Amino acid sequence: MDMPMGYVATTAVFAWCAFFAVVAPRRPRFLGTLSFWFGLSLNEVPFVGIFVLAGSTVLAFAEGDLRSPGAKAVAAVSVLATAALAASAWLGVRTDHVVGRALREGLGADWRDHVHVSLRRHRPWARILLLPGVMRRRDVERIADIRYGEAGRRNLLDVYRRRDAPRDAPVLIYFHGGHYTGGAKNREARPLLYRLASQGWVCVSANYRLRPQTSFPGHQIDAKKVIAWAREHASAYGADPSKLFVAGSSAGSNLAALCALTPNDPAFQPGFESADTSVTAAICLYGYYGHYFGDPPDEQPGPLQPQGYLHPGAPPILVVHGTKDALATVEAARHFASRLRRVSNSAVVYAELPGGQHAFDLFHSPRFEAVVDGAEAFAAWVLAAPRRAGEPAP
Repeated sequence: MDMPMGYVATTAVFAWCAFFAVVAPRRPRFLGTLSFWFGLSLNEVPFVGIFVLAGSTVLAFAEGDLRSPGAKAVAAVSVLATAALAASAWLGVRTDHVVGRALREGLGADWRDHVHVSLRRHRPWARILLLPGVMRRRDVERIADIRYGEAGRRNLLDVYRRRDAPRDAPVLIYFHGGHYTGGAKNREARPLLYRLASQGWVCVSANYRLRPQTSFPGHQIDAKKVIAWAREHASAYGADPSKLFVAGSSAGSNLAALCALTPNDPAFQPGFESADTSVTAAICLYGYYGHYFGDPPDEQPGPLQPQGYLHPGAPPILVVHGTKDALATVEAARHFASRLRRVSNSAVVYAELPGGQHAFDLFHSPRFEAVVDGAEAFAAWVLAAPRRAGEPAP
């Protein structure tokens, strides 16, 4: 009896991706790269794989294609892959417990008593299950490609705000990832940007110069320029620039953390030294916390970034990292958060996500929606208790 080749091909592709999503080897680097590229999507939206594998198996059975020993072996592989994806889905669903525990540890057991805004109680399951890649919201407008510098498209930013034009809104500035060689302002963390904008925030997502156009500290100078732009212009979009948060993913997380730790540092503000680039707090997603990418150890341009800039006056910082991150190690994030807690007088929240891969913020996934809720709660705590936000967490 002929093998059902369509079923074989479907099972092979999804089983291959399920392996790298669930097992997710991080070393050697070659396997770590495979884990990222082949495992990321199914790790964040495993329901898609479960639907496809279950549906194709039921269809093959209904058509009588599972009678041969070979076809039955393929079906067994499909069942194993489905079970693996179900385990991955369970880790994602449980992320809210992990984030909640991190908030209690970082802000104190009574943190909810100091939050005066309504926080989301349930994740958007219809969107997660059916439209995980659809980002736009009817109540939010995106004002694209606003110039903040002289470097062409690399000095453009987008503004997200509620369509009814909020007043005195907090500001979130977001920096994308991409190893300082790629990436764009409208790719990652969009569930966070749209969620906060719908809640009355003004969110800014910015491009910045990349290699080889610039090197360190050029990226950081651009990040500071975005903050300076927001200080001067954000009020025209309904924002209160005195309540200014920075966030980023991967390399952008490095930028955000360094912005938080180097307020008004003239070394990163050539030509605009008088601009206020201090921030209220920072949110760091799957960041890289080490020397500048690509420089050999004997040619480093400065101290570890951002660890070499820690000081007691750092603002509150939320650090989120996945345990299966194949590109920026969870060990480095854990070490950064630990050192920051020892030095800073402000709150430090560290959420370590079981099963989380690099770039977990691309979809409306159970994992990232829980992180979005945690980021909103963290920001609400900082804004609601400004005097306590600068004190050590209980």
